[in-house]
Amino acid sequence: MKSLITLQIIQKALLDDYVSLDIVDDETSRRMWWGAIEVIQKEFLPNHLQNGGLWVAAPLPALNEKKYLNKLNGWLWAPEGFPFFKKEQAKFLPSYESNLNGEKFKYKSNYKILSLNKYDNFDPFLMIVTPTFQCIITISGEKDKKFLIMRNDESSLKKVIELVDIKLKQDDLEESKKFQDQLKSFGKLTINNQFTSTFWPGLSIKLAQLIPNITFQTSLKERSFKTILNSEAKLLEAISHEVRTPLATIKTLISSTLRKYKMDQTLRSRLIAIDNECTEQIDRFGLIFNAAELVNSESSPSQQLTGIDLGGILNKLSPNWINQLRRRGIILKLDIPDELPDVLSNSEKLEIMLRGLIDKNTRGLKEGSILTLELRPAGQKLRLQLIVQTENADSKKNNKLDGSDIGPVLNWNPQTGSLQLSQSATQKLLASLGGRVTQRKDSGLTVFFPIADLN
Repeated sequence: MKSLITLQIIQKALLDDYVSLDIVDDETSRRMWWGAIEVIQKEFLPNHLQNGGLWVAAPLPALNEKKYLNKLNGWLWAPEGFPFFKKEQAKFLPSYESNLNGEKFKYKSNYKILSLNKYDNFDPFLMIVTPTFQCIITISGEKDKKFLIMRNDESSLKKVIELVDIKLKQDDLEESKKFQDQLKSFGKLTINNQFTSTFWPGLSIKLAQLIPNITFQTSLKERSFKTILNSEAKLLEAISHEVRTPLATIKTLISSTLRKYKMDQTLRSRLIAIDNECTEQIDRFGLIFNAAELVNSESSPSQQLTGIDLGGILNKLSPNWINQLRRRGIILKLDIPDELPDVLSNSEKLEIMLRGLIDKNTRGLKEGSILTLELRPAGQKLRLQLIVQTENADSKKNNKLDGSDIGPVLNWNPQTGSLQLSQSATQKLLASLGGRVTQRKDSGLTVFFPIADLN
């Protein structure tokens, strides 16, 4: 039996005979990655699109220019936990300069999405092959010990193409045939031996351009981070928007069907269950959209914070949460005293955030678990605690397994199949709503909100 080919094996193959590795931390490696993508898209690909080409990437699409998605066919290995990758809309990618609310918002679907398996890792990978231009880049290494690898030599290219083809055969034989057919259509590839000597200086210039001025070194880290992650966040905004639209349509159709037609209770119950699932996913992606929008902002947007009754909001939302969690065998308890003071926040966005916190803290919980929402005064703030109780220590331990951050907004946990907001995105989004987050493994999530009127 042949061994399983994983992305990790493909990435390790790129290390063979590699001259040198410059070890950097995670943030620097991400800057280098997006800088490399920008250099390739701006300075090399435009001259090599005449006869088409292909790309292979993971765990998210790396190319973001519309013209490349028109000309190049692609294969993307992505986390199975992305529910939108299960729908036809999943294959749409926004053009780079489009605006969510503008007429120029166009979508392309020239790539096939395949699921990462539990043995694949989440380090970024991209291979581009055209008849006259080829390159492979990836980030590899341990946490804060990363390195960028770029190969375009004939030996590495042949080796990686063979491994990618084997992995395609493992996952989808038909896609492997399409991959082979396109490679054959290129004929003999022309290897550009000068690419390496021009790529690295180009990357150095691109990274240097991220530095606005040496006299502003204190803001360098923040500005560089914002520049490089902008395309990731824009992509998430677009996907979140595109997912919620058909789900809202489904909810409208279900509501109309339930009103107009008579049906047996079993069918009615199933339609209601579908409607509930659509509501949950709309809430999840609404939260992801808000977080991506916040990442994309040049500065933290000034929310209109007003006095709101947090206890009242929790009591209003709790019936839906109770029903939602009951279907999964999880019990929700509320511990909210009467006559608590109002807090400063944004009522509409806070409701979306609270629904997201419930989802984030109950995904992966086993049947029989208990979630308690406790609201208490704490000096000049109100303290909201989400306390999880599980049946035994093992289930609690399993639920605490950390996932991997993929981009500036999302966290993916392959053990539980959970895709949710990353801790940093959660903290930033709550901070924009007046909240301050603390989280400990033993005490769960705690959010402090400022009291509206201290007089």
